[in-house]
Formats: sequence, C-alpha cells, structure tokens
Amino acid sequence: MSTRDVIGNLRALAARTSDAHGAQRVAWGPVWRDARAWLDEVLAADGFTTERDAAGNNWITLPGARPETVIIGGHLDSVPNGGWLDGPLGVLAGVEALRRYKGTPPPVTLAVCDFADEEGARFSRSLVGSSGASGSLVPDTLRGLADRQGVRFADALAENGVDIDRMPEARQALDRRHPRAYLELHIEQGPVLEAMGRSTGAVIGTYGVERHVLRFVGQAAHSGSTPIRMRRDAFLAAAETAIACREIALAHSTPEAGMVCTVGTVKVEPAIVTAVPGVCEIALDQRALEPATLASALAAARQAADRAAAANGCTAEWRHVWRIDPCRFDPRLVDLCAEAVQEATGHAPRLPSGPLHDAVEMGRIMPSVMMFAMSSNGLSHCKEEDTPEPDLEVTIDAFLRLVDKTVALVAKG
Repeated sequence: MSTRDVIGNLRALAARTSDAHGAQRVAWGPVWRDARAWLDEVLAADGFTTERDAAGNNWITLPGARPETVIIGGHLDSVPNGGWLDGPLGVLAGVEALRRYKGTPPPVTLAVCDFADEEGARFSRSLVGSSGASGSLVPDTLRGLADRQGVRFADALAENGVDIDRMPEARQALDRRHPRAYLELHIEQGPVLEAMGRSTGAVIGTYGVERHVLRFVGQAAHSGSTPIRMRRDAFLAAAETAIACREIALAHSTPEAGMVCTVGTVKVEPAIVTAVPGVCEIALDQRALEPATLASALAAARQAADRAAAANGCTAEWRHVWRIDPCRFDPRLVDLCAEAVQEATGHAPRLPSGPLHDAVEMGRIMPSVMMFAMSSNGLSHCKEEDTPEPDLEVTIDAFLRLVDKTVALVAKG
C-alpha cells in the first residue's frame, strides 16, 4: 500500500457515499452506516476488524510489543453536501499506518478510531463520540435534542445500537488501551496554508468558542409613517453590534492567531417590509486561541451590544448557547509534527485551527497533535472541498512519518 492507495480509497468512499451535491454521510443515518460497512470490507481484506464502543466509535487495533497505545483518529461522518476529505482523510491515513506495521509488530500498540458524529450535523451537537471516549459527555445534555423531523437523538442512537445512558462507558474502552498519544490528520478547512504556498502544516491548537444568542427588543412601527429619529429599530441595534464585533475580533487578533467572530443567523419580527423590526435575534460565535483573548472579546461584545441597544431605543438580552475552552496541543508532539512536515515538504509552518476537532476531546486526557493538509480556495463543508493530489500525497507521507516518530517516542517511555 502507499499514499496513492489512501487517495484511491478516499475516492472510492466518495463515489459510494456522495451525490451531485456532495458527501451525504450524516451520522446515525443509512449512508453513514454504509460508509462504515465499506470500511469493514476494506479492513477485512487486510485481516483487520473493528470494535464498537458504548458511544458508537469504531476501533481498529494493531497490538504491539507493549500495551501502551498511539491512537490515530478521524471520522467518516460528514455534513450534508459535504466534501470528500473532511474526516475520512484521518481514518484512511491511519489505516495505512497500521498496514505498514503489519507483519512486524510495532514496539507499542497502534489503534485507529473512527469517531461517531464529529460534525453534529443532524442534532447540532458536535464531538459526540470523542466526548464519550474522553469522559466529558453528559447524557442528559443529549436527551432533549431532536432533528428537524422531530426524531429524538436517543431514538436515533438506539437505531444504531447505542444506549444514550451508557455512552460514558466509552471512556473505559479508551483507558483499556493505555493511551499515550493522539494524532489526527485533517484538511485545514481554511485558506492559510494555500496563502502561504504550503501543502502541509503542524497545528498548534484549536480555538475556544463562545456562542450566544442576542435578542434586541425595540418597538414595531409602520415603516412609512415613523420618522427615522423616532424609531426603536431592533434590527439596526443588532446590525451595529455585528459590525462592532467584527472590529473587536480584528483588534484582538495577533500575528500568531487571529481572533474570529461570526453572526451566522438573523431573525426579525414582524419580518415584513412595511414594518420597523421590533425584535431581532442574532447568533454570535466568537473564537480565539487564548482564554484571556476570548474573555476580553466577549466582554467587549457585551459593551458594544449595550451601546447599540441604547442608541436605537432597544434592550439587549443575552442567552448562552455553548462554550469550549481553547486547546493547546502538546509541545513535544507539535515539534515532532513540524519535523515530519519539514522532512516531507521542506517547510514546517505552524498554525492554529479555528474549527473544532476530535483532537480537542482527546487532548483532555493525553498528549495530542494535529496535522493539516492544504484546502483549495480555503473551502470545506461543501462539494468543492479539495486538496490537489500532489499536496495530498506529500501530506500523507508527512503524517506517516509523524506516526513513526510518535511510536518511537512512546516506546522510549
């Protein structure tokens, strides 16, 4: 097998689980189950089998001379109309690493984990399987969730053989493997490496997230008869806040890691062109690599919302949706990752990740690191997602080098 074989398998999986709009491997659904069945067939040809844990994660293990384990992670699930590399790249590169050691047992154990529901596309809860494995998952936080068709998360899990109350037992399956290091290969999903002219990068950590819904309340009024200066326009208050948050993000950015802020949804009432909006809700997502930066930007956003509300005769209410702390990856593994990238490509850029990944959950309990492959045009979560094959080949080569280096590091104790 080779890097070309990894790419061939990625193409085969895409052909089997995509339509004209992109990949359709949404977790807990039939196409996702078919993707896993396809992987079982690929593994069986090399004598490997999968083991399912209580959170629905699939494990492929190659025993080594010692029980300590280097874990390689990824996910087969996708968003609707997704890309061909987001998730499966890590799984299939990991399988290739196992193949390379087959016949000559490694000094420590190697395991690949296909984590369940990394994307959270159906029930709006990301990192489901990896949070079960890390022990951070609280089943009650999932129990009330339902998809757009009204299907309860607990019922979808049961359809896939997962008992919602037993999901935290996945931590036991992880602990049994004596985990010592976690590695993950992923497409960047952004434009940084391409802008650098680089194929591959070492990831220093992932951004933390603060996510809130802001509700501005003014007064609905007729758009033809209400003078501008007498309006209590909730949409303008929200819009001014959104613009202010963009400036806050720019002001809090550093050369190492820019802070980002997104207003991704806007809902107005009464939502007719002949009425001044009396109510406006926006969803605010703020991300930064440093906890202090994230906290400072959130405080500044609150002040900006208060100013915008007052200027437009409105009130501002905040509802917390979700947060996760920034995650810095293990310095030794980041150095090893950069070394592997340097050997394979002649360069060793380091960059943070704005999107979250399963490595965040694994980083809670063991040294972890990620490697990125360049994204063409910075696109992901869409059918246009791509990495040119020469860049993909060199990245897979770099990742396999990282696996070897990490196995040697763990073997030294």
